[in-house]
Amino acid sequence: MKNNQPVLVILTPGFPKNESDTSCLPFVQSLIRTINKDFPFLKIIVLSFQYPFTSKEYLWNNNLIIPFGGKDKGKLFRRFVWLRVWRKLKKIKDENNLIGIFSLWFGECALIGSRFGKKYEILHRCWLLGQDVRTNNKFVAKIKPDHKELVAISDFVADEFFKNYLVKPLHIIPNGIEKELFLSKSYERTVDVLGAGSLIPLKRYNVFINCIDELRKTIPDIYSVIAGKGTEDYFLRNKVSELKLQNNIYLNGEVNHKNLLILMQQTKLFLHTSSYEGFSMVCLEALYAGCHVISFCKPMNRDFNHWHIVNSEKEMIEKAYEILSQPHLEYEPVMPYSINGTAKSVLELYNYYHRAEKQ
Repeated sequence: MKNNQPVLVILTPGFPKNESDTSCLPFVQSLIRTINKDFPFLKIIVLSFQYPFTSKEYLWNNNLIIPFGGKDKGKLFRRFVWLRVWRKLKKIKDENNLIGIFSLWFGECALIGSRFGKKYEILHRCWLLGQDVRTNNKFVAKIKPDHKELVAISDFVADEFFKNYLVKPLHIIPNGIEKELFLSKSYERTVDVLGAGSLIPLKRYNVFINCIDELRKTIPDIYSVIAGKGTEDYFLRNKVSELKLQNNIYLNGEVNHKNLLILMQQTKLFLHTSSYEGFSMVCLEALYAGCHVISFCKPMNRDFNHWHIVNSEKEMIEKAYEILSQPHLEYEPVMPYSINGTAKSVLELYNYYHRAEKQ
């Protein structure tokens, strides 16, 4: 007999392997936790294509996670993963009241979600998150998406997709803050400047180091931290050493999400040097942690308190000095969007409005 409980399926390239894996897609974790809390009558099932590297189903905060262990192998194995995902989707549809499919990034998840949705008349929506809206995304031609199918995480992402593919996403749903993750404790702001994220060329931590090197000339005891791991680690450590910045920049490797938020609450200024971002979650978290934020990328057509947009490395250095030189700098939390609002907007895509009231 078919289960009448409404079910939303989330398709994602990866998902935390357990509840301790807090560094893996924390914004997705926040979204699902919030849906569970605010919409307790809706069942979430997550199908994860590539990570974790297992095919054994498990529970994550009482949500069913079905991994396919793709491990980003070659084209033939990837198509085998797609076939297994399709069969699992068919089984879920046949046994449940499937209200829709929500795909993360416009890639293989969107391809399977879109085609399955069209074949079985199931609502499919894809959250465009940033890198997937750049040029040369081969999946756009394969899917030929309708604008109703597309959900942009920011105004910038919606505009970029239209510029590159002449389709304007109908929906814009920014990510939001899960305020329960932040400790109410007041911390001393002992870190002058923080950077956090994957140590990859796109994030341009060499620019971060250049900024600290310049700021050191006027603020000799400036103390900064770079939190993260990645392929650029060795290069960045060498650059710090060559510039003799060991007392000014500390690279402390990957930090779990809880400790990163605490570190943000101990920081004055968050420097985001990435050359391209859809809507940086770490910037939103830094704002709510009370930091001032400087970045090159403006995600929305509106401005946010304490978020400063600059156009060059020179402007970034000047703005950083201006902020750090203020003797009575304000560190009030700023929340542009809440995760509760994000969860509500996502479920409205599927005409699902039942909240926590009793049934």
